[in-house]
Amino acid sequence: MTLNAQLLGGRINFFQSVCVLGYSIFPLDCGAYACLLLHAVTGNFLLRLGVVGVCFVWSTRVAVVFFSEIIEAKRRTLALYPVFGFYAFLAWMILIGGN
Repeated sequence: MTLNAQLLGGRINFFQSVCVLGYSIFPLDCGAYACLLLHAVTGNFLLRLGVVGVCFVWSTRVAVVFFSEIIEAKRRTLALYPVFGFYAFLAWMILIGGN
């Protein structure tokens, strides 16, 4: 994330990147715990899909807000693409983890 943002002309250092990454993954962590509990109680896939979907949108929104401050608008999508893919991968792993 740091290297990607720096290559696209952003002003970010390694420690800022680590803090933002931890802050933006936190909703997915909470979603993983909620899915673990939901799978044990109900086993309803659609309910877990809803929880993971909300957490994925929340995490992605946090990253969008952060990148909108450090990268210019015409390069923002290019910077967010790998972050979106990473969060999508994590959300998918959380979703299939209970099966």
